[in-house]
Amino acid sequence: MFTSIYPFTQETIAEYPAHTKEQIESRLQEGWKAFAALRQAGTAQRAAWMMRVAELLKNNVTEHGTLISREMGKTLKEAKAEVLKCATTAEYYAANIDAMLQPRLITTEGKKSYAAFEPKGIILAIMPWNFPYWQVFRFAIPNLLAGNAAVLKHASNVSGCGLAIEKVFREAGFPEGAFQALLVSSKKMEPIIADPRIQGVTLTGSTPAGMSVAGLAGKYIKKTVLELGGSDPFIVLKDANLAEAAKTAVKARMQNAGQSCIAAKRWIVEQPVAEDFIQQVQSIITSLRQGDPFLPDTDTGPMARPDLADEVSKQMNQSIARGAQLLAGGEQDGCNFIPALLTGVQPGMSAFDEETFGPLAAVITANDEASAIRLANQTPFGLGASLWTKDLEKAARLATLIDSGNVFVNAMVRSDARLPFGGVKQSGYGRELSIEGTHEFLNIKTVYIQ
Repeated sequence: MFTSIYPFTQETIAEYPAHTKEQIESRLQEGWKAFAALRQAGTAQRAAWMMRVAELLKNNVTEHGTLISREMGKTLKEAKAEVLKCATTAEYYAANIDAMLQPRLITTEGKKSYAAFEPKGIILAIMPWNFPYWQVFRFAIPNLLAGNAAVLKHASNVSGCGLAIEKVFREAGFPEGAFQALLVSSKKMEPIIADPRIQGVTLTGSTPAGMSVAGLAGKYIKKTVLELGGSDPFIVLKDANLAEAAKTAVKARMQNAGQSCIAAKRWIVEQPVAEDFIQQVQSIITSLRQGDPFLPDTDTGPMARPDLADEVSKQMNQSIARGAQLLAGGEQDGCNFIPALLTGVQPGMSAFDEETFGPLAAVITANDEASAIRLANQTPFGLGASLWTKDLEKAARLATLIDSGNVFVNAMVRSDARLPFGGVKQSGYGRELSIEGTHEFLNIKTVYIQ
């Protein structure tokens, strides 16, 4: 039985029975039939169904947003924005999928040579609770449009979201079984990954989860895409627009109660402007309102589970014990954690060395820009980085020195359907979104005609 608990009050709001072995087999059979139907339907028909998905999401945004807020605690305004992002991404891909799937002509001595991009079967997605709609849709939209079927193993605390997404695709007209949620525990995933109808596995989650899934997928020769943890640097150089950098830093760290892989977790600030930057971000952080996610003036809702809040509190206190200073927030009551600001953070402290998955900002002072880049790269992660400077030529040069899958200059790191998204090092491999993400689970077939 999977239980959904409203984080703000710890009230149990729903229980969902796990699928039996027989139910899982039935769903895989349905998925394989749907794969054949999707291929036969053609790109134009699949795009029409996807436009209907976008319409359903927009027409029922409050209903879907409420479910997200109830299951994992983010504010209703953030949840509704997440649903609408899924809708606009569905529209973008529906308009562009045909071009993304066009064969790539290659000049050879043959009469005609090209690389074709063809669907492979059912793709398994193992997805987290922090963006319970967006993480799923950004995988499902391009894959269904390309002709693959999909099954979802969602995080157990957002089972309702998984089932609601399944209903959206079904109501939009996609073939029965094209997208299905599997209510199954992580311990029972190996037979599903091993099943020959599963032709790829994508996971968004923690680095240990990625290691486990990659090991299983490798055992059965299944392609994987992993989007894992991050300890993303937010680098502020002395010539940056400090007011804009401070405002964006707080938003990038505190949105979704800090529970984001690409949150700006380490603020690395060049020494001459560090004091001014700290004063500005402290003022913004202390003005944030934490609490009921359904109140319109709430800035940060509760964290998704009490153990997650406990872990952030532990990391904060360990860093303080090693010399960091707490300038704001840090109080915890169950899932509710007041947005916190640490200064004087250095390597060797939890707030520097580990991924802090909650509303805890850490300021690290760098002597100069070279030191800032070294500190940014001093992490096993490499998902996203934000770099702030008015010198755009310098920014372009420094961007090449940052070990990261994404570098955003004078902007907050975000995922965007037009741009490939993914990490390096322990933040994973492979890409989602854009044409690169669309091709990840396709058969790139060489055709040579003499």
